[in-house]
Amino acid sequence: MRGSRFLALAGLADDEASALACVDAARREHHDATHVAFAFRLRGGRTRAADAGEPAGTAGRPILAAIDAARLVDAVVVVVRWFGGTKLGTAGLARAYGQAARRALCGAGVENRYEYSRLVVESGYEQVAAVKRLVAPPEVVLVAEEFGATARFTLDVRRSRRAPLEARLAGARVRLV
Repeated sequence: MRGSRFLALAGLADDEASALACVDAARREHHDATHVAFAFRLRGGRTRAADAGEPAGTAGRPILAAIDAARLVDAVVVVVRWFGGTKLGTAGLARAYGQAARRALCGAGVENRYEYSRLVVESGYEQVAAVKRLVAPPEVVLVAEEFGATARFTLDVRRSRRAPLEARLAGARVRLV
């Protein structure tokens, strides 16, 4: 905008350390930039936004607003600015940072991610088919199976599907270990 150049980068962040690693990588790669502002939102509601020397609320907050408008979690956006000689004012800065963040998020695409919990179940051989019928990726994923005196299965289950699966396993006379 009016002489300044903006570059926005969007990425996936599993935790605060990985989000800050993205920010540090952008700072190292674009060491000649005037400002490197960022925001992230993580699972569980943890957020952080930094204006990187811009007037308060003109960089980090609009970047975080773009993440929130896209309804994303585990997302980090870094906006790099090279000052072009024309002052944009606080409203102009907020618009420019927000617009750059929105464009980066639109170009990045979305990856659906789910939280899983692990279940270990044990059954007699007569229930093996019943357990196998309950395996339905991506909701229920078979991680491992062992056959000895009994059949033992390790399953990863989406947290939202765990209670119904446990009820179905109990109905099939399959024991949780």
